[in-house]
Amino acid sequence: MAGRIRGADGERGALSLMIVVLVVALVLLAGFVVDGSAQLAADENAQALAQEAARAGATSVDASTAYRNGSFVVDPQLAVTAAASYLAAAGYRDYKVFVVSDSEIRVRVTVSEPTKFLSVVGIPLVTSTGWATASLVTGVTGGT
Repeated sequence: MAGRIRGADGERGALSLMIVVLVVALVLLAGFVVDGSAQLAADENAQALAQEAARAGATSVDASTAYRNGSFVVDPQLAVTAAASYLAAAGYRDYKVFVVSDSEIRVRVTVSEPTKFLSVVGIPLVTSTGWATASLVTGVTGGT
């Protein structure tokens, strides 16, 4: 068997390893694209939820103070309840409502979305937090 060609045995399986590495790299790239867009959507969703919940809370006027002396202020208990009710109705539980002043409310909402590709490498969720502040406005002001 003197006509047998030698030398090819040293690279046996090298192409298989390269394909495995390329497939893993492509899955990671697809994960960053798909799950990265999910992260952006979660950012926008968290911000919008926080804004709407803050608006809902800031409209909770303390009626007794308004009737007693004519000043409009946020009722802290009603504001927290209104913001929490809005978020609960939207299906979110990870939030915090802060009454900043007698006319201002701040809401923090955290939104978590499951990943589609990155869960393969141990990243099961993308998480975003949105903050918003709303103020009670009780009149129209402007130039004459």
